[in-house]
Amino acid sequence: MDVRGTVAPGFEAVRDAFVGNFEQRGERGAAVALYRHGRKVVDLWAGTRDVDGAEPWAVDTVQVVRSAGKGVAAAVPLLLHQRGQVDLDAPVGTYWPEFKANGKERVLVRHLLAHRAGLAALDTTLTPAEAVDRFSGPEAVAAQRPEWEPGTDHGYHAQTYSWLIGELVRRATGRTIGRWIAEEIARPLGLDFWFGLPEDEAHRIGRIGPVEPPQAQGGATLRVRPKRSVVEAYADPGSLTRRAFGAIDPFPDENDPAYRAAELPASNGVATARGLARCYAAMIGEVDGQRLFAPATLTLARTEESAGPDRVLVVNTRFGLGYMLHGPAAPLLGPGSFGHPGRGGSLGFADPESGIALGYVTNGLQKGVTADPRAQALVRAVRSAL
Repeated sequence: MDVRGTVAPGFEAVRDAFVGNFEQRGERGAAVALYRHGRKVVDLWAGTRDVDGAEPWAVDTVQVVRSAGKGVAAAVPLLLHQRGQVDLDAPVGTYWPEFKANGKERVLVRHLLAHRAGLAALDTTLTPAEAVDRFSGPEAVAAQRPEWEPGTDHGYHAQTYSWLIGELVRRATGRTIGRWIAEEIARPLGLDFWFGLPEDEAHRIGRIGPVEPPQAQGGATLRVRPKRSVVEAYADPGSLTRRAFGAIDPFPDENDPAYRAAELPASNGVATARGLARCYAAMIGEVDGQRLFAPATLTLARTEESAGPDRVLVVNTRFGLGYMLHGPAAPLLGPGSFGHPGRGGSLGFADPESGIALGYVTNGLQKGVTADPRAQALVRAVRSAL
């Protein structure tokens, strides 16, 4: 395996795990980056740029990272709160009057971030064209009646998070979330990260697609067997699980340039691994003199807001304000870690106690939402290096 990049002394185990992902876990093309205390200590890439191609992954290759982008999107309301522009305990309708319809008058901003708004699914699904037109999605969630009393329970807002968070930011700032991130986060930090991939960067992106885990000796498939209740929830067209993930129907072509150019903070962030890692590093400390979160904001991001049975994911999950927290369903580095996986593989997170920030990006999407075996191999390697 031709692995490119650099590894600082002491972190060789991460390179070994990265190579192991290609040799044992079905990796096609991927990159991993690691910061510690604001300094980049791992920056590796290997394989092919396209999941179904032969061109090598380059130093500047970017990929759609699906829900791993949610963690960057969540930083925007938190930074607006930090600047005094958004009150996390205010009703969403304070900023977005049309949102008050159908029993949502008391939905708070913090409920959106902690997946407690009861708006995980839509009664009428959106077409791919409607999902990206900037109007249909916000109108749909503003008209939707909650599935449960807001604030009383939680369930992963897999797709509706795009329009809930995106429209909140637009109403509060007058800018789309993609533009806000570009101007206030990505440009100052020098990040390769976008919601809405610019046309002049489109030549860098690889194709993503599904891949099957490799076969072990004897023909057994290398995968974690999900609980029967989880399998049934994903198989039932009427379940909240299927409806939440199927809010856009039919499922969009994620390699379509029009989809990549849209702004869907739930699902279509485009990034390098070092872009994800550097963003999380700036959440927990200084990176080249730049810092995103003040200590109080960092506390908000990783203080538990939701915990227990998730109505959508059908496993026990933990959320802070916009971030998944370390736990059995989404293992990160340690109890204080916070971040977000992307369905199929990608991952970004930070661990303030160790000063670690990790970004992992892949073009081969395996089955699973929160604990991809390739990402977990990298996390275990980081843990062993500390």
